[in-house]
Amino acid sequence: MKSWNVILGVDVSKLTLDIACAERSIYIQIENNSKGFDVFKKWCKSHGIDLKETLVVLEYTGGYEYRFLQFCAAKSIPYCRVPGLEIKQSMGMVRGKSDKADSFRIAEYGEDKRNRLAPSKPLDDNVLKLKGLLSFRKRLVRDNAGLKSTEKERQHMYPVKQSDKIVRICTAKIKANEKFIVQVEQEIRELIKGNEKMLLNYRIITSIKGIGEVNGWMTIAYTENFTSFTDARAYGVYVGVIPFGHGSGTSIKGRPRVSHLANKELKSELNQAAKAAITYDKEMHDYAERKLKNKDYRLVLNNVKFKLILRMFSLVKRGEMYVENYNRAA
Repeated sequence: MKSWNVILGVDVSKLTLDIACAERSIYIQIENNSKGFDVFKKWCKSHGIDLKETLVVLEYTGGYEYRFLQFCAAKSIPYCRVPGLEIKQSMGMVRGKSDKADSFRIAEYGEDKRNRLAPSKPLDDNVLKLKGLLSFRKRLVRDNAGLKSTEKERQHMYPVKQSDKIVRICTAKIKANEKFIVQVEQEIRELIKGNEKMLLNYRIITSIKGIGEVNGWMTIAYTENFTSFTDARAYGVYVGVIPFGHGSGTSIKGRPRVSHLANKELKSELNQAAKAAITYDKEMHDYAERKLKNKDYRLVLNNVKFKLILRMFSLVKRGEMYVENYNRAA
């Protein structure tokens, strides 16, 4: 692991970046744009900070950090993105909050973990675009679900006529959103089709029974085309299908259970994939039948989800399509 001369903590917001070095007790706030990045370079130069020997530590913020990360990538500045919850839980008891204080706390986290932190991989523009499209598609789908619920309740509660304004508006918006969803999905297909590596991995994982189009898109996006997770178990922990022990001393002897710290959206989609696999995949169907004799359905479903993850990672690693050749011994 490389030894960094300087660790900088960055608290990211929409308009500004708060940057601190805990070791030297120095701090600056800059604009989150090109003008601010020039100020940042001058500030580093004035304090004798060699950016190529510096590790920038910052949180995932869902998009506000991307402009700064593109600047770091263009200038070959190493950076490491860390989940905000991990930083928060590492702080211990904390009182008060401000952007300046948060930047110092992130810097202190980087100092404490400097021997463990490794630079993040450069951003893939195709993955970023895919995540953006999936996020917008989710918003349209949820919007339609709310509108359909409103329309249904309206029709149930009142003697709705054909000229009812609320129903007419809901119906029009639902139809419009459905057209937009089709357009977004087509854009996603074109994006994957235009990237050879994405297309290959997408075809491999969707050859598995139960893994459909949406599951395929989301897996490609959140594994960053199978580059951001080292193995299936690491991804299983991220999705929330790996159980952890729950015991302490002689009084607490709970059963192993999955953690709530997971990507619930991915887990929900994988839930549907597991149900489809149990229905249409002979191996999964026979496995579920055997286990359901003495196991809870939710536990069996969770095991099937992990089996699907194992299949995806195994096939992608070998570069092979899924072939059904299951023959159960008599």
